[in-house]
Amino acid sequence: MLKLEKRPQPSKAWTYAAPIVAVVITMLLGAILFWFMGKPPLGAIKTIFWDPVFGDFAFYYRPELIKKAAPLILIAIGLSFGFRAGIWNIGAEGQYIIGALAGAGVALAFYPMEARWLIFPLMIIAGILGGLVWAMIPALLKVFFKTNEILVSLMLVYVAQVLIIAWSSGLMRNPEGRGFPGSRNLNQYPSAANLDLIKDTGIHWGVIAAVAAVAAAYIVFSRHQFGFDVRLAGQSPRAARFAGVDPNKMVIVCMAISGGLAGMAGMFQVAGPSAQVLGSFPSNFGFTAIIVAFLGRLHPVGILLAGLLMALTYVGGDAAQSAMNLPAAAIQLFQGMLLFSILSVDVLTNYRVRLTQRKAD
Repeated sequence: MLKLEKRPQPSKAWTYAAPIVAVVITMLLGAILFWFMGKPPLGAIKTIFWDPVFGDFAFYYRPELIKKAAPLILIAIGLSFGFRAGIWNIGAEGQYIIGALAGAGVALAFYPMEARWLIFPLMIIAGILGGLVWAMIPALLKVFFKTNEILVSLMLVYVAQVLIIAWSSGLMRNPEGRGFPGSRNLNQYPSAANLDLIKDTGIHWGVIAAVAAVAAAYIVFSRHQFGFDVRLAGQSPRAARFAGVDPNKMVIVCMAISGGLAGMAGMFQVAGPSAQVLGSFPSNFGFTAIIVAFLGRLHPVGILLAGLLMALTYVGGDAAQSAMNLPAAAIQLFQGMLLFSILSVDVLTNYRVRLTQRKAD
């Protein structure tokens, strides 16, 4: 018989090996999926993971890879604070959308004023505040009314989705858009455009912010008292109380960090790659960032690498859809496999598999 036996201490080897094993398992499962769909398995895996970086059209895909990785990394870094402390913000998608609405709202309010030194910083602040305020709703309800932050934050995602659809057709609709939904194109508004800092590289201010967030989170978790308090609150809430950590304050601060970074990611996205407020504003980054956070082991450097890997599945998935006529749902299923693989393999971090003999009756 196979039996799971609790380890005295979590395995350090499996802590680092689990994400790699999960990626390998996902590739194998994905190959089987593509085979059942009548597609060449190795060709599909190559198209998704190899061609965007080393293929003939890598010069086109690499900037897109960087652009898609930036919001995933920003959001996942924010989520890692809460997840480490045992606070489950599942509604980063809603905070990401509200941040985009707030940032775009500032830009449209000043249109056509030319003052990038004023407008763009105000957009960043508005994006952060938008996501933060949206995250404070489940945080304060949890602190004062003991509600479940998972359910409240998740339900607020659907409210945010309704708002962006309604405002793109109403409050923020382009008056010169001939009645079509969607705001003005922010890439054509110099004071609000988040374009490439170096042409054709994909590096914009959102990428710089993502790298800065990784560095800041690494310093906080490894060198700062707050990082120690976060880890302690997650590993042993009772010990954290004895150490003087206020659990209510921890909820508010961690939710504020995750909401603020998610809102910032939304603002950089709407002012850059997306260019306008639309009902079809790039979605699911907030949900995908949950996979990125766990695949990266809630470690800033791990999240950086996991964000690039997950962005690769987006870019490679688009390449596979056009080159091999794969449906978008297959790529989304492939990404879901990655989450289930990491959750399954992660069991080996705290448990070891033992072979035991069945006892006689």
